[in-house]
Amino acid sequence: MDNNELSMPTKYDPQAIEKGRYDWWLEGKFFEAKDDETKQPYTIVIPPPNVTGKLHLGHAWDTTLQDILTRMKRMQGYDVLWLPGMDHAGIATQAKVEEKLRNDGKSRYDLGREKFVEETWKWKEEYASHIRQQWSKLGLGLDYSRERFTLDEGLSKAVREVFVSLYNKGLIYRGEYIINWDPSTKTALSDIEVIYKDVQGAFYHMRYPLSDGSGHIEIATTRPETMLGDTAVAVHPEDDRYKHLIGKTVKLPITGREIPIVADDYVEMDFGSGAVKITPAHDPNDFEIGNRHNLERILVMNEDGTMNSRAGKYQGMDRFECRKQIVKDLQEEGVLFKIEEHMHSVGHSERSGAVVEPYLSTQWFVKMQPLADEAIALQTKEEKVNFVPERFEKTYLRWMENIRDWCISRQLWWGHRIPAWYHKETGEVFVGHEAPEDVENWEQDKDVLDTWFSSALWPFSTMGWPDTDSSDFKRYYPTAALVTGYDIIFFWVSRMIFQGLEFTGERPFQDVLIHGLVRDSQGRKMSKSLGNGVDPMDVIDQYGADSLRYFLSTGSSPGQDLRFSMEKVEATWNFANKIWNASRFALMNMDGLTYEEIDLSGEKSVADKWILTRLNETIETVTRLSDRYEFGEVGRVLYNFIWDDFCDWYIEMAKLPLYGEDEAAKKTTRSILAYVLDNTMRLLHPFMPFITEEIWQNLPHSGESITAATWPAVNGDYTDDQAANEMKLLVEIIRSVRNSRAEVNTPMSKKIKMMVKAKDEEILGILENNRAYIVRFCNPEELVLALNVETPDKAMTAVVTGAEIILPLEGLINIEEEVARLQKEWDKLNNEVERVQKKLSNEGFIKKAPEKVIEEEKAKEQDYSEKRAAVETRIKELKGE
Repeated sequence: MDNNELSMPTKYDPQAIEKGRYDWWLEGKFFEAKDDETKQPYTIVIPPPNVTGKLHLGHAWDTTLQDILTRMKRMQGYDVLWLPGMDHAGIATQAKVEEKLRNDGKSRYDLGREKFVEETWKWKEEYASHIRQQWSKLGLGLDYSRERFTLDEGLSKAVREVFVSLYNKGLIYRGEYIINWDPSTKTALSDIEVIYKDVQGAFYHMRYPLSDGSGHIEIATTRPETMLGDTAVAVHPEDDRYKHLIGKTVKLPITGREIPIVADDYVEMDFGSGAVKITPAHDPNDFEIGNRHNLERILVMNEDGTMNSRAGKYQGMDRFECRKQIVKDLQEEGVLFKIEEHMHSVGHSERSGAVVEPYLSTQWFVKMQPLADEAIALQTKEEKVNFVPERFEKTYLRWMENIRDWCISRQLWWGHRIPAWYHKETGEVFVGHEAPEDVENWEQDKDVLDTWFSSALWPFSTMGWPDTDSSDFKRYYPTAALVTGYDIIFFWVSRMIFQGLEFTGERPFQDVLIHGLVRDSQGRKMSKSLGNGVDPMDVIDQYGADSLRYFLSTGSSPGQDLRFSMEKVEATWNFANKIWNASRFALMNMDGLTYEEIDLSGEKSVADKWILTRLNETIETVTRLSDRYEFGEVGRVLYNFIWDDFCDWYIEMAKLPLYGEDEAAKKTTRSILAYVLDNTMRLLHPFMPFITEEIWQNLPHSGESITAATWPAVNGDYTDDQAANEMKLLVEIIRSVRNSRAEVNTPMSKKIKMMVKAKDEEILGILENNRAYIVRFCNPEELVLALNVETPDKAMTAVVTGAEIILPLEGLINIEEEVARLQKEWDKLNNEVERVQKKLSNEGFIKKAPEKVIEEEKAKEQDYSEKRAAVETRIKELKGE
C-alpha cells in the first residue's frame, strides 16, 4: 500500500467508487457458496421479485437486510449461500403482456396459447435483466451460479411432484365452489388476493309475491342482478312471522319462476325483514345453504362479468348495466319499494382493480386443515419457526387456525399448467407427472396453478428437491433466515411453512425477520395515485448505494414501518463523507506502513488505550445486536463510535504524536489508526459495502477483499477500563471549557487562564499526565492543576466527575447570570440524584437487576451527588453566603 494520497481522491464521490466494484466482486467469485465442509452452512433464499417491472424501495430494504446478514456471516466464517431468483407472477405478468398486446391492437387469443407464452418469456428475459442490474447497483452479494426462476425446469418438476403427491393423498381435489372471480382477467383469485374497499352502494328492498296469492315476503339485496339466479327464500325455523310459510313457494319477479321458502338456522331473525334470497351460484353463504337444501345452482353471468342466457332478456349486458335496468323494471312492476343508501365493503382484485364477483366455478383446491394442523403443532416444538418480532407469530397462527381451503387453479396461460388430463370420451381424470401414454385421447386441463403454489416451495425447490440426494439440498436446507414484509405472512410465509413440513419434514427456515412497509415522510403508503413513490435507483444516482442502504437498514426497528426521508439519506451521505475524510487523513499519515509492520505493543497514550477499549465495546455490541436483528441500534452504535469517538476525538488527539518528534509514539499511533480503521471498516462493511471496500483496499491489509476478511473479534488485551475513565474525564473537561467559552462568546483562539481543582491525588495525577491534551484542546494562557485552588469571584465554574474547572473571565461574566446558570445546572443534577435514588429504593429493581447494573447505579448516585454539592458550594460563594 503506497502513495495513499493519490489512490484516494480528495472528495468522496460515491458514483466513482461504486462504479465497477460489483463486477470485480463477481469476477472474484466472493459471493459464491463454497460447499466447504469445514464451515457451517448459512442459507438465505431471496424472496423472488416478480418479473413485472422495477424494484421498489421495499425490495431495496428487504434485500439490503439480507445482504447485511449474509456479508456478516461470510466474514464470521460461515459457508454462505444467498440464492437469487425471480417469480413468474402469473396474473401480474400476464396482465402486463396483454396490456402491451392491446397497445398493438392484438389480444392473446389472436396469438394463441403457445405464441402468447413465447411473448411472455421474452418479457421475462427483458425484465429479469433489469432486476439483475438493480441488484448490482444495490451491491447485493448473490450467488448467481445458483439463480432460479419459478418456471424453470427444476422448479416445474418440483411443482408437479407436490401436486401429484397431494392429489394422491386426497389433499388436492376438484370441485364446484363459490370463488372470488376477477371478470377483468377472467380468473379465480384466492381470498388474500382480494382487497376490500368501502364504497357507496344501496340496499334494494323487494316484495316477492307468494304463489298462492295470499301475500308477499320482503327481502333486501345489494346485488339485484343476481336475483335472476335465486332458487329459494330462507327464513329462520323459529321465526313466528314465517313459520306458516315454510314449504310454500314464491314467484320470482321478472322470470315468474316458482321457488321454495326454506328454513335455515343461518338466517338472523333480527336482521332486516328476517327473510333472505338464496342465490347458490353467486354467494358463498347461499352456496352452503343450497347444499343443505339440495337447491339448484343457477349461474346467470359469463366469465367477463356480462349476463348469460339464463338471465333472459338481460343477456349480453354488463353486470352493472343489468343492475340499473333490473332496478327500473322491478320498480315498474311494483316489486322494488325502497332503495336505501348504504356504505359497504366490496372486494376488488389486487391485480386488476376490478370488482370481484363471487362466482360458481369448478376449480382445484388444496384441503388445508391437515396441513395447517401440522404447521400449528410445529410452533409448540423446539424446532419451531422463530418470528422476529415475536408478535407476528400470533398473526400467523390466527390465520392458520381459521384456514379455508386454498383455490389453486387460475384461468391463465402463463404459469405451471395443472398436471391433470381429462379423457375425451369418458371424462375420466388422470393426474400425473407426465401426460398419459395414449395422449391423443386425453385433453390437459387448460388452467395454471396459482403463483403462490410454486413460490411456497421456494426454500427447497431451489436446492434441487425433489432430488433429495442433491448436494445443495443436503447441505443448505433448511435455510437460516427469511427476510420479508408483514404484508405477505399469509400469502407466502405460511404456505412455505406447511409445504416445507409436508415435503421435507422440517421447518423451511429457522428465523423469519419481519419488516414493515416503506412510507413517505408523512407516514402515507407510497402509491401511484398519490405520486409519492421513490425509485431507489434515483436515490442511488444522487447519494450512492451505501447511503441508501445504511438509511434503510438502520432507520427502524424490526416489524416497524419506515418513513422515507431524502434529508435522512443526505445525512447518511454526510456520515459516509466524514468516514472518507477521516480515513484519508489517517492514510496520508501512515507513511507507507505495511500490514506486517502494524505493531500495537509500544507504549500507548491514554487516547490510544481508550480508542482500543471503545473498539472492543463496539465490536461486542454490534455483534450481539446484529444476532438479534436490531440493526437500528447497530446503526446508532456504529455512528457514535465512528463520528464521535474516532473522528472527533481520537483523530484529533492522534495529531499530537503524528506532528510531534517522538518516532516511537508516531509508529504506535499509525499502527493504532490502521488497526482501528481496518476493524471499523469490517464492522461497517455489511451496511456500506462499497466505501468500506475502497478504504480497506487502501489500508495495510491481508487478503483480496474485505468481503472475505474476518469479522472483528474482541481482543481482551486491549480493554483498559482505567484509560476509558481517564479519557471520559478529559473529554468532560474539554467539552465543559468549550461550552463555557461559547456562553460568554470567547472563541477557542483567544487564550484564557484556566484552573482545575482535582478531588484527590489520583485525579491530579491523571490531569498532570494528560496536560498536553488539555493545553491542545482548551488553549489556556496559563493552566493550573491543583488540589486546592483559590476561586476568584468573577469566574465561570463547571463541575465534572472528580474535578472542578475554574475559568477567571474578568469583565466577561455577569454574576447574576452565572448564578442563574449554575442554579439550572443544580436542578438538573438534583433531578438525576432523585431519579437514581428512586430506582435504588425500588425493591423490584434491586431484586431483579444484575449486581453489575446495581453497582453502576450506585456509582452514578455518588457522582451526581458530588457534582451537585460542588455546584451548591459555588452558588453560595458567588452569592457571598
